[in-house]
Amino acid sequence: MTVEPVIGRLPILDISPDNDLGPVKAVPGERFTVGATVFREGHDSLAAGVVVYSPEGRRERLVPMREHAPGTDRHEAEISLPHEGAWSFSVEAWTDPFTTWHHVARVKLPLGQDTELVLEEGARLLARAGRRVPRKAALTRAAKALRDTTAAPLDRLAAALTPEVLDEMARHPVRALVTRSRRTRVVVHRERALFGSWYEFFPRSEGAQVDTAPGQQRSGTFATAAKRLPAIADMGFDVVYLPPVHPIGTSHRKGAGNALSAGPGEPGSVWAVGSADGGHDAVHPDLGTLSDFDAFVAEAAEHGLEVALDLALQCSPDHPWVTEHPEWFTTRADGSIAYAENPPKKYQDIYPLDFDNDFEGLYAEIRRVVQHWIDHGVRIFRVDNPHTKPVAFWERLLADVARRDPDVLFLAEAFTRPAMMRTLAKVGFHQSYTYFTWRNGKDEITDYLTELSRETAHYLRPNFFPATPDILHAYLQHGGRPAFEVRAVLAALLSPTWGVYSGFELCENTPAAPGSEEYLHSEKFQYRPRDWAAAEASGETISGLITRLNGLRRSHPALRELRNLRFHHVDRPELVCFSKHRPGTGPDDPDDTVVTVVNLDPHHAHEATVHLDLPSIGHTWGEELKVTDELTGRSYTWGADNYVRLDPATGPAHVFTVDGR
Repeated sequence: MTVEPVIGRLPILDISPDNDLGPVKAVPGERFTVGATVFREGHDSLAAGVVVYSPEGRRERLVPMREHAPGTDRHEAEISLPHEGAWSFSVEAWTDPFTTWHHVARVKLPLGQDTELVLEEGARLLARAGRRVPRKAALTRAAKALRDTTAAPLDRLAAALTPEVLDEMARHPVRALVTRSRRTRVVVHRERALFGSWYEFFPRSEGAQVDTAPGQQRSGTFATAAKRLPAIADMGFDVVYLPPVHPIGTSHRKGAGNALSAGPGEPGSVWAVGSADGGHDAVHPDLGTLSDFDAFVAEAAEHGLEVALDLALQCSPDHPWVTEHPEWFTTRADGSIAYAENPPKKYQDIYPLDFDNDFEGLYAEIRRVVQHWIDHGVRIFRVDNPHTKPVAFWERLLADVARRDPDVLFLAEAFTRPAMMRTLAKVGFHQSYTYFTWRNGKDEITDYLTELSRETAHYLRPNFFPATPDILHAYLQHGGRPAFEVRAVLAALLSPTWGVYSGFELCENTPAAPGSEEYLHSEKFQYRPRDWAAAEASGETISGLITRLNGLRRSHPALRELRNLRFHHVDRPELVCFSKHRPGTGPDDPDDTVVTVVNLDPHHAHEATVHLDLPSIGHTWGEELKVTDELTGRSYTWGADNYVRLDPATGPAHVFTVDGR
């Protein structure tokens, strides 16, 4: 049996980044490091580079790689891709006869070993190189100098290795035994796939009438919800995310507080999709018509906001699919359709879909529904519980949508096991919810964000929500306003994409019961109109901090990246320090650095010494920096070791920008 070779003439191994289930991800201009283990037998010199191929398949450029550390054989180069599309790269390795000869000559000639032979070999290499470089005159003179037997050997060598010659040979090396790796695919999405600020709210709560007799409550509409858009835009958000806006079933409708039955006029859970008024391609008649939805999308766009829509692939017992396609559901032994359960929890108002009875039929219908909303201006979908559907379904759907509408983005709401979360990201989800909500201690934050920014950043893009309609963490329940400020600073500055659920700016933190992560008076099951004007007038809001954070994110390119996150040592466990640094390219694109220090204890003041790793933010040891706290406007002189004191009563964080040199 013939065995096909795996390793080329020069081994190129362990290429990173890599995604075994799809392409690596990037956005235009995002910098990322390509690495590979490259070596060869013997002692001849070796070089490597990254070859970048355009979406049209053209060889665009070769970026030289450098050894990460002497003796490691690990070579790296930083690249970025200028625009959207299906790019690729490979790693090339080659021997460099000139560099090898240069080393041999510097060793042998002082010892008088093989003098004329070594000089002649160099002359031939330079003559060979001269046939393929633009400025061949310098190389021709160098070859002639090496053959000048009237001069001393070391003088001949020095005359040949002028700075001009060395520069020319570095820019146009002689390459032998060129070996190329397989190509790695890189899909470059639009910037919103990596960077954005989300605001989630229920349209039915905005403008809802609740102070009426039982059964007389009235839903807000798309028109009343649109009145909230200017304030959302003024806080600096980019995306307004709507939970499901479809008709809601009446069978087994849940009441306020997740009661097993709804009272008169109670609206039910928006995630119990479908009624006699329609299914996933319809809007709830209380909200308005499809034309009203279109008007809402258009109004959002006028304020610079994209609309993200919830894609909740589940049905109420009243959904049209239940009678039209019973094969899309699981039938139990007694003939009933199985409702959703997570024992001992039961969700009688929701029927899960079964993808194993008629996969093609169900796929075609869901694909139609997604296209329906795309055609109505939705370019972002937040997918509810994608981990309860087959991964193969998502792989096919996301690829299918990308072929027709490559700008459409999908966020995976999958609070589940790491393997499933990672796999969903690998097969095509553009963003992912994470465990951020449950990472509140210093070590938890440091370890988890190191994983997200280094290990998985090439395929999993985090979207940090400090709270959701389902999750009110104990940290927020017991930490009061300072806890909300801390989590806002962390979410907004650690991750390029973050979001808040309506009411977060009001620091709503009352749980349904002790030990529960559910809200009291959960908006999932009832209308929750809020008096925004009164909250602003009384100062009972952190909207000013949120606005400042979103402004910083927009004005500082370093905050729009993930892979540049670095943590710095602080000698107290209550304080955490991290930075984001983006090297500039010239006077019109200066370096950008943001250093953040946060007191994670919402109850007590703490002081500590922050030890900055200055080289990681583009400075040298011993250098003094002028830093400005963007939350207070105060400036300081910082170096490697810096005293801080943070009191949650006056502000739990410093957000420093570093002045240019």
